[in-house]
Amino acid sequence: MTDSTLTSLKLRGDAFIAKRRRQLVVAAAVFAAVACLPLGIRDVYLQNVLILTLLYAAVSQSWNILGGYCGQISLGHALYFGIGAYAASVLYVNYDIVPWFGMVVGGLLSAALAVALGFMTFRLKGHYFAIATLVIAEIGLVLVHNWDFVGGALGIQWPFGTDSFWTLQFARDKVPYFYIALGLLVVVWLVTYLIENSRWGFWWRAVKDDPEAAESLGVEVFRSKLAAAAVSAFFTAVGGGFYAAFVSYIDPESVMSFRFSLLFALPAVLGGIGTLWGAPLGAAILIPLTEITRSYLGGSGSGLDLIIYGALIMVVALAKPEGLLSLFTRKSGGKA
Repeated sequence: MTDSTLTSLKLRGDAFIAKRRRQLVVAAAVFAAVACLPLGIRDVYLQNVLILTLLYAAVSQSWNILGGYCGQISLGHALYFGIGAYAASVLYVNYDIVPWFGMVVGGLLSAALAVALGFMTFRLKGHYFAIATLVIAEIGLVLVHNWDFVGGALGIQWPFGTDSFWTLQFARDKVPYFYIALGLLVVVWLVTYLIENSRWGFWWRAVKDDPEAAESLGVEVFRSKLAAAAVSAFFTAVGGGFYAAFVSYIDPESVMSFRFSLLFALPAVLGGIGTLWGAPLGAAILIPLTEITRSYLGGSGSGLDLIIYGALIMVVALAKPEGLLSLFTRKSGGKA
């Protein structure tokens, strides 16, 4: 190599490192600002909205690992969310095992199931794969409905005890739930950040863009999809375990219905799939809008809340199909 080529490569490397550092600085500032929100918001209902927003941001980012970076659009992530919720609930209610352990168990079970299902579904392409994930999730919903060991259609009621970090019981103060949900989002974001420019991250984007071309260049397409599915399912299930502790009661419809799969995918689509900040941005807009309009408009019976919700998705799909994050990155020409 000539000296000019080496100099050019060094400059590019320095620019890349500087960009990655800026991303960490921005993330630290954003998460620090979010951590201060409970100081100014004391209304319990608004705190609940914030907790759900952070939870859905984390789970949507988990979905984004498979659907955004690897290009495998899943409509069945409610299955993994439900596994996490039921694993934490059954272990805590029936065996008095702390929910933290149950969340990890649920994550590992979901990751293993995602890999097993991947051997069957990743041979499908495009909408066939999406339909397969939807069908599998619905089968899981029916099975849980009829499984007495996990409460069947009646579900599982968590016992009410004293406030405790270990049992994730905070009846008198919702702020601890807020910081746990924020911690989950930070962990998922950091994992995505680390993977994004690793070998797996480059492989996933290559698989998303053109699987045949990627395979011809030595990318292990099938293994890449399995790895993305396992990571995505693990964190989705951890989110499900936290959700079960937060609401203290679950049944099949409340954690495994199709609307959950949609709510995991839509924030990433709204904000920008395959990006670090698309899912959190989408969740910050979509979840408060969904919860607040449902609370204040849904009871009228007119369905105005659903109209507003649907109109937002349509406007973004038509005006900014690449996601709202493009409004902030277009000028710089980079990806957030």
